Amino acid sequence: MAFIGDADPFTASIPATKVELTVSCRNLLDRDTFSKSDPSKLVSYHSLCDTHFGRTEVIDNTLNPDFVRKFILDYFFEERQNLRFDLRLEKPLTGIPGKKCGTIIVRAEEVSNCRVRVLMLQFCGNKLDKKDFFGKSDPFLVFYRSNEDGSYTICHKTEVVKNTLDPVWQAFKIPVRALCNGDYDRSIKVEVYDWDRDGGHDFIGEFSTSYREMSRSQSQFHVYEINFTVAIDFTASNGNPSQPTSLHYMSPYQLNDYAMALRAVGEIIQDYDSDKMFPALGFGAKLPPDGRVSHEFALNGNPQNPYCTGIEGVMEAYYQSLKSVRLYGPTHFSPVINHVARYASAVTDGSQYFILLIISDGVITDMAQTKESIVNASSLPMSIIIVGVGPAEFDEMIELDGDEERISSQGRYAERDIVQFVPFRDYIDRRGNHILSMARLAKEVLAEIPDQFLSYMRTRGIKPGPLPPPYTPCPPPAINPLLTRRVSRI
Repeated sequence: MAFIGDADPFTASIPATKVELTVSCRNLLDRDTFSKSDPSKLVSYHSLCDTHFGRTEVIDNTLNPDFVRKFILDYFFEERQNLRFDLRLEKPLTGIPGKKCGTIIVRAEEVSNCRVRVLMLQFCGNKLDKKDFFGKSDPFLVFYRSNEDGSYTICHKTEVVKNTLDPVWQAFKIPVRALCNGDYDRSIKVEVYDWDRDGGHDFIGEFSTSYREMSRSQSQFHVYEINFTVAIDFTASNGNPSQPTSLHYMSPYQLNDYAMALRAVGEIIQDYDSDKMFPALGFGAKLPPDGRVSHEFALNGNPQNPYCTGIEGVMEAYYQSLKSVRLYGPTHFSPVINHVARYASAVTDGSQYFILLIISDGVITDMAQTKESIVNASSLPMSIIIVGVGPAEFDEMIELDGDEERISSQGRYAERDIVQFVPFRDYIDRRGNHILSMARLAKEVLAEIPDQFLSYMRTRGIKPGPLPPPYTPCPPPAINPLLTRRVSRI
């Protein structure tokens, strides 16, 4: 029996996207003596505020189940949401030494707001291929929805119609969302099987169609790339990194505030960057060998290629920089903002979006130039996150946030709000739980990114692009059924 826990009153007011999880397993370990295992799966969903549980149906006598039952969860861009999957009869899947216990397949896809339900009437076959030696076939249908990556997900099974080559299946209701996620042109695959009394089934044939074809208009999807850049304050006001009082102190026991902020935000953002390569910059330091002051230097020491591999690569470059540069000053934000803006200005089709994370401890000394840079960047596919660390007052950073009054420079106002400022100290857990502190910070600083992203696309009239070419299934090995379809919409 599947169930999802009641909505938490705290999260109910937070904007979220619904996602649908589909679960399949492959090559499960067989634990039954005289037949195949009969698996079902328990799902546990953990976020900052709630836990939900759900259970799939039991599928008899198979080691490769495709569960029909789906799980609808709230997806929050700004949170890391952990899922645990427990398989009945086999927990955990990798827990038996020397055995290959199988793999789990989970696909998540944004759920459309389509509320249309369809009524399928008189789905019937004609002259199906005979599979039984001593009688006619016992056919049933399996419906598959196509996914964005070209794969298929099971969404419905009909009943078995006994001993006939000309079956008529019972009418059934199914949400359009489950059938094609609201996209009337998305491919729907239907396979026909002959039920076996021993629990197996034989393939008869298949065909592909779409909701538009059956119902005789269009929701489309597109994948956007997020480019994530980090800029870290190396000014002397942070204190000597070798001293425990410094905000840059590298303790062997815990992360400093800079590292916690970097990891908290970066570990969420990196999941939206396909190549996981992140430019990492520093500002306000004297660089070797000549001691020149820079407000836009590569943490990895390579100005021609400042990219680091994953957040772990950024963390390593940050620690190495602390050993090689000399903290100095002043605190200039505009060079790193302009650095990212140069790349964002080269992308006008909406295919990429740029996020700059600035982590700093104090007063901005180029406030006028920073405002001008933000006003210029407000017309670009770009957002700026500023995290303030330490005990200083952050009045100027609050002014840049622009929530209460739109930022302006030389009489020009920012086209849209692209800055989110958060003082890290407001989200530190008083009991010293750094994992919870980082989760709270990430949730707050990333909350505005989806709206900022959409505001840019809307003001530019950029709409989701077309779907990839439709999936073309391989020819079936047996005779295709001649199926007649009469569909009415309610």
